[in-house]
Amino acid sequence: MKELAADGIPVAVTCRVLQLARQPYYRWLAVPVTAAELVEAYRANALCDAHRDDPEFGYRFLTDEAAAAGQAMASRTAWRICRSNRWWSSFGKPGRGKNRRPGPPVHDDLVCRDFTADKPNQLWLTDITEHRTGEGKLYLCAVKDVCSGRIVGYSMDSRMKSRLAVAAINNAVARRDDVAGCIVHSDRGSQFRSRRYVHTLNVHRLVGSMGRVGAAGDNAAMESFFALLQKNVLDRRPWATREELQIAIVTWIERTYHRRRRQDRLGRLTPIEFETMMTTAVTQAA
Repeated sequence: MKELAADGIPVAVTCRVLQLARQPYYRWLAVPVTAAELVEAYRANALCDAHRDDPEFGYRFLTDEAAAAGQAMASRTAWRICRSNRWWSSFGKPGRGKNRRPGPPVHDDLVCRDFTADKPNQLWLTDITEHRTGEGKLYLCAVKDVCSGRIVGYSMDSRMKSRLAVAAINNAVARRDDVAGCIVHSDRGSQFRSRRYVHTLNVHRLVGSMGRVGAAGDNAAMESFFALLQKNVLDRRPWATREELQIAIVTWIERTYHRRRRQDRLGRLTPIEFETMMTTAVTQAA
């Protein structure tokens, strides 16, 4: 109608031909974007960012994330926006059976199942495991230094979100000195493909690496640690609360695994003893 009016055709004539009222057109001309449409756009942006960071979240979790970002809304509103934009949970609709295509890798496989390192902070492995408690599941993300086998960072949460992996990496960086150039190898889980995780690696100048889909051997050294944790802690007895299980996991990692469990590949030394000897040798050589 604006183009026709610019060509000299009266708005009244155009409205009569199109069987439209003039008042709504003039109201739109004065305010092309209404306040309600602007609010809807901000809400959609918040939901889109949350969905991109955590593709496995359904609309209820996305509602919580949007509220935390300053865009509170009813669950029904979030469902309507997600439905119109087809932002489905990667674990939910639309169902594609067992042939669902995995997400694309954001890093190449730089390890190729060669789980060896000559010095600390050269190669880290990371993965996520879960275990049920009386309050629900507890998720653990751990970061393992291949050189000594030490768990240099870990985090636990009641939800398997990208912040779980980010917190584990930040914890590992805080414990170590020089980590620039260290390779961090993981599987293709959505947490390790999220923007937050990739940004965290870039901030700390870490190098990302990812294994293939459905190939557990591509991160076998990390899986072996989780198998030990499963046998020595998780499956020992039922856990009533998440806090109870958290304390047990931290105690086993810091007291038993790091300081008491000797490993053949380390010359029957514990991870702490091995790193201490390496540090002493480097200091004496300097």
